[in-house]
Amino acid sequence: MSRIGKKPIQIPDKVEVSYDNNLIKITGPKGSLEEKIHPSVRVKIEDQVILIEIANNDKNADAFHGMTRANVANMVKGVHEGFLRVLEVNGIGYRVEVKEQTLVLSVGYSKPVEYILPSDIKAEVEKNQIKLNGIDKQKLGQVAAEIRSIRSPEPYKGKGIKYLEEVIQKKAGKTAA
Repeated sequence: MSRIGKKPIQIPDKVEVSYDNNLIKITGPKGSLEEKIHPSVRVKIEDQVILIEIANNDKNADAFHGMTRANVANMVKGVHEGFLRVLEVNGIGYRVEVKEQTLVLSVGYSKPVEYILPSDIKAEVEKNQIKLNGIDKQKLGQVAAEIRSIRSPEPYKGKGIKYLEEVIQKKAGKTAA
């Protein structure tokens, strides 16, 4: 049995949870999310606590148990607090600006690269940092990864777009003899 799947999920105030026909819908102050639940797990909602239980004992039930619990916990946290992902742009002349729902990146290519953000992801730019906010953790991580892939950090000088907490292992490079 999954250790993570056994943990109960506390429902904060101002968050509403409904479960019907293998579809869980969570609504909070930041927005609402819904997800289809795999039939091998069952969701119980009891006095401000969500419990995830195994419905049948097929061979993948444990994996779905832990994964479902983690996804539901992320949904609850997302609609209550939201998620933040910070990217850092390093390089001389590298600039980023936000125009409505479009991120314009000048990162060493001949033309600026435009990245259109999904409607539920918000971006702010402060100096050399891009702050992405959203309620869906999976979608936020996907958007951050796509922005990072526009100019991945290179190992010699560290120029490029990286996650704020990411550490780039730099290589020595050539030395003149």
